[in-house]
Amino acid sequence: MIQIVQKGDAVLRHIAEVVPVADIGSKKVQDIIARMKKAIAQEEDAVAIAAPQIGEAFRIFVVSGKIFMENYPDINPEDAMPADLVAINPEITKLSKEKKKVPEGCLSVRWLYGDVSRSTRASIKAYDEHGKEYKRGGSGLLAQIFQHEIDHLNGILFIDKAENIEDIPPEKIKEQTKL
Repeated sequence: MIQIVQKGDAVLRHIAEVVPVADIGSKKVQDIIARMKKAIAQEEDAVAIAAPQIGEAFRIFVVSGKIFMENYPDINPEDAMPADLVAINPEITKLSKEKKKVPEGCLSVRWLYGDVSRSTRASIKAYDEHGKEYKRGGSGLLAQIFQHEIDHLNGILFIDKAENIEDIPPEKIKEQTKL
C-alpha cells in the first residue's frame, strides 16, 4: 500500500523540483512513477496524483487511464484499460478564457470537497516516462486535472482556491449514492 501524504505535510507546500531530462530513465524516477501509478490504482476514486502526494518533491503527475474510458465506450475495461498519462516537468501552454466552477476533492485533503473555478480547456507540454516530449490538450475533467495537478507541483492545494468546502466522509457518500 502506497502512503498518500496528507495536508499539513511540508512537501505539499513546496515548489517541486524539475526532473533533469537525462534522469527520466533512471531507476529513481521510474520507481517514483511506478509508486504513483500504484497509488492511483489503489484508490477507487483517484483520477490523478502528483509526486509530492507520495512524498517526492518532483515535477511529475500521473493521470489514471480510467478517465479516458469515456472516449472508448465499446471497450471492456478489463480487456484494454487505456494507459495512464505520465507528465514530467509539465507546463501549461494554454488555458481557455472560459471558466467554470467545478467540484473538486483531493487524495491529500481527504474527504473535503469544494467548488473551484477552472478553465474549461487546457493544454500542456511535458515529457512522458520515456523522456519523449509531447503536447496534449484537454477539456472538461482532463483540463481540470491538468490545472489541479500543476497546482500541486507549485505547492497549492485545491482548498486554497475552493468555495463551499464540505467534509463528506465515505459513509456519507455511500448514503447519498443509495438515494
